Amino acid sequence: MTLAKGFMIINGKKVFDSKDTMQVINPATEEVMGEVPVANKEDIDKTIDIAQKSFLNWSRENPRTRSKILHAAAERVREEAEKIAEILTLEQGKPLKEARGEIKVSADILDFYAEELKRVKGINYWMDSNYIKSQVIYQPIGVIGAITPFNYPVSLTAFKVAPALATGNTVIVKPSSLTPLSVIYYLNCIIEAGLPDGVLNCLTGPGGQVVEYLLESPAIGKVSFTGSTETGRKIMSKAGKYLKKMTLELGGNSPVLIFKDADIERAVNDCVYRSFRNMGQICNSINRIYVEKSIMDDFVNSFIDKSKSLVIDNGIKNPDADLGPMASLEGVIKTEAHIKDALKKGACLKYGGKKPENFKKGFFFEPTVVTNVNCQMMIMNEETFGPVAPIMGFEDLEEGIRLSNRSPYGLVSYVYTKDLSKAIYVSENLQFGTVGINNIIGAEVGYPYGGWKDSGIGVEVSEHALYEYLNLKHIRIKI
Repeated sequence: MTLAKGFMIINGKKVFDSKDTMQVINPATEEVMGEVPVANKEDIDKTIDIAQKSFLNWSRENPRTRSKILHAAAERVREEAEKIAEILTLEQGKPLKEARGEIKVSADILDFYAEELKRVKGINYWMDSNYIKSQVIYQPIGVIGAITPFNYPVSLTAFKVAPALATGNTVIVKPSSLTPLSVIYYLNCIIEAGLPDGVLNCLTGPGGQVVEYLLESPAIGKVSFTGSTETGRKIMSKAGKYLKKMTLELGGNSPVLIFKDADIERAVNDCVYRSFRNMGQICNSINRIYVEKSIMDDFVNSFIDKSKSLVIDNGIKNPDADLGPMASLEGVIKTEAHIKDALKKGACLKYGGKKPENFKKGFFFEPTVVTNVNCQMMIMNEETFGPVAPIMGFEDLEEGIRLSNRSPYGLVSYVYTKDLSKAIYVSENLQFGTVGINNIIGAEVGYPYGGWKDSGIGVEVSEHALYEYLNLKHIRIKI
């Protein structure tokens, strides 16, 4: 196969040359599918300097001009959508139909903020004296360092880049080393839409090397990061030296509560989808399934039957497959460790738990169902980030709430019940930034998405995310 040639984006130019390059692996075949240059200190210093200088003009640009560019960028992404989706599937593993959906959302996000940026307004205050006037206005922060993950590399890049650009900031993107190529081609579409040179940049290479420089530079005004809580803590600690603003969308350990009065068929279908979609590599994946004990057997049997119907395949050869491979061998190893720990502590393996027999190569793993789990198991305390669904029974409403809230994470939770009063009571008592009632939509462009507790700081998507990229200023005028 022809290797996909990656590049860095510095001052609006494609930069292919570097002393070092980094290979990108196709997780379905374990073959090299592309390569990208590795940024060195000179590249990083140059990019930061350019982004700083570009900020002066971009921050003063008329909002209507910024809006037109973002709308044009959305159209350019749609024109290149199939190409970007194929690259995404080759480097990340998700089936092509899933990749196409991700690119569509990533274009829609640009359109959303192209309109939303027009609605940022300041406030005028008239004081007691006729000679005093106060204004409160919003202004862009400066240079944004956007550090993006491998699981939804393009859409989660869009979550950061679109509001940052809309509000007049300049951006330096550091994509995941596992999935840099789809991000690069997405960002290039935005630049081709007429974005001024230096406003949007992309540096590739090992995270530790590039991110360290970004965090230690006083020129970076804000860091936006999506990834594990452990890494988020390290980033926050290093960024604290310069008191950088931060948005951190971190780990989740999402529970679902299935009450006996729920629509069981809907609950099963939704839970299978949200537990195993993208091989469980979703921050709002269902990680803990709590089922009212009186319906436990029926739920488990239906859940296993539905899981068995899922099609696992190479997402390029079979674009309509339900599941592809995991993105890396490390993910498989972690998943196996969580299953092994659970079985050692008394869990029952009901389905899956191994590599599919018909795949000799690739990081494929069967969707896995375990029961008889308890709160001492890793699988009920840590985010597996793999295709495993642990199912545990609960007695009543209050125990269900307690079990759900016992985790230090608070990103997304789900509830299934036909009782409206119960739904309202439970949702108000769950300690999570998002609660889904009888549905599994964890994040939508128009609504705030942020974690409580160890799941993060700040908000992504919705109009609320615009203000994550703005400074508040009070101007007091004596006339």
